[in-house]
Parts: sequence; C-alpha cells; structure tokens
Amino acid sequence: MTARRNATSTRAGILRPEEFARHVSVVRTETSAALTPWVEYHWTLDWDLPSGTRYPSAVVPHPTCNLTVEHGAARPEADGEAVLVTGVTTRRFDVDVAGRGWVHGVKLRPGGLVALTGCDVGALTDRTVPARQLLPTSVHDALAAFVPGTAADVATAAFCAALEPLAPEAVDPSYERLLTIVSDMLSDRSLLRVEQVATRHATSRRSLERLFARWVGVGPKWVLARYRMHDVVTALDDGYDGSLADLAATYGWYDQAHFGRDFTALVGVAPRDYRAR
Repeated sequence: MTARRNATSTRAGILRPEEFARHVSVVRTETSAALTPWVEYHWTLDWDLPSGTRYPSAVVPHPTCNLTVEHGAARPEADGEAVLVTGVTTRRFDVDVAGRGWVHGVKLRPGGLVALTGCDVGALTDRTVPARQLLPTSVHDALAAFVPGTAADVATAAFCAALEPLAPEAVDPSYERLLTIVSDMLSDRSLLRVEQVATRHATSRRSLERLFARWVGVGPKWVLARYRMHDVVTALDDGYDGSLADLAATYGWYDQAHFGRDFTALVGVAPRDYRAR
C-alpha cells in the first residue's frame, strides 16, 4: 500500500480556527511509516486559561474515529478515564476549555479503527468510550502513562511505539478500496451525489453503502455531505463574501433553504449569522 499524506482528511473542522488558536495551542504531527495506512495524523492541544475563563470550542468532525489521552478536558463521558476512543460524530462536537489541560490524539483514517482493533464501528457512532474496552491492556497502559505537557513530537513517537503492534501484517483489500473512494470524495469537489461516486468506481450504491457500513459506521451520502460542509465552513472562515446561494450551489445544495437548515443543524447558527460573526 502506498503512503498517503492527509489523503482522507483535510485540516478543516475547528469552527472559527483563528479564535480557537488564541486560547488553545494546536500542533499536528505526522505518524510513523508503519502506521500510515491506518492513521491520518497526530494532534496535540495545550491550554492554560486564567481562573474563571472558559472557551466553548466547537468542531465539525470528519468521518473518522479518534484515540486520545486527555488531561483537563473534563468531558463527562470520560467517566474518569484518560484514554478514550471517540467514534464518528454526526453532530457538532463541543467541549468547554477551561483551566489547564493537555490532550494528545490520533486521528485515524476512515475505517482505521476497525482495521486495527476489529471493533464494530457502527456501535461507536456519536459515542466516546474508555479505550480499555477496545485496546489490549499493554497498549492502553502505555498510553495511560503519558504525562500532561509532553512535547508533541515526543508524544507522537511514544504513541506510534504503542500502536504499531496492532498494525495488521497486510492491508485488507476492502479497506484499501474504501480509502481510494474516500480520498476521491474528499478531493474532487465535483462529486456531489453517491451515484456519481458509484459510477466512477464501477460499483453500485448498495455496494458502497455496505462498504461504508462495515468500515466507517455511516453511509457514503453522509460522508459526501460532511466533506462538502467542511468546504463551506472553510470558505466562510477564509472570508468568502459572495452570495450564499452560490456557495451552497457550488457544494451541492440546489435549494438554499435546505442548505440553511443543514448548516444550522450542524454548526448551530445560520450561515448568514456565522459569516457576520
């Protein structure tokens, strides 16, 4: 399998990234060659806010799972655990940042968690669970030993050493096919409908749906819509000042009212209000 560099994900997703960066340090690092088929990249967050200050961070996630070690994030679903797995999130992902905290995470490729652990990824959709439920004890304990504030490159190297024993000896051809299709869906903005994807890859819509159900936990229609929504949000964050109707049509919404409802449901405010803020 050839190495892929961010072929199944962009760096989009954090809402109002410039504002976020004023409160939280974000560092992204590449994974090891041995994990490249299954891991997109590593990311490290570090913050130290004044007492009484809170920053409500919001992310429009990708169709991927994340494995994290979290100190100070204070997520209720963590239930006291530091090492967590978060499945594909179909809603906006909100976390209040406060006090002192540090998180190191691995952003897996779509299907990467299934390839490494054999889990039922559909059962993890919109859920965060303790990683000890999915990882061998030795791997979990190695990650749980992380000290808050560890430098991003040091954390990445240690994460890689802990995870590399999980890597399969060979890449499943079905998984390889999934990544080829997902990479195409991400990079080609002219792909707006599942039927277009199926035709290009000489398959049927039903076959695509089975493939995505097995590896991703959500359907290809949802993945296409999420990637195009990332494109819309990125355009607005970058200062797009043209017609919102034109922006919506460019990324597959031919009914502006439908676009407005989808945007508001996911982002939390109407596109016009998001741009105005």
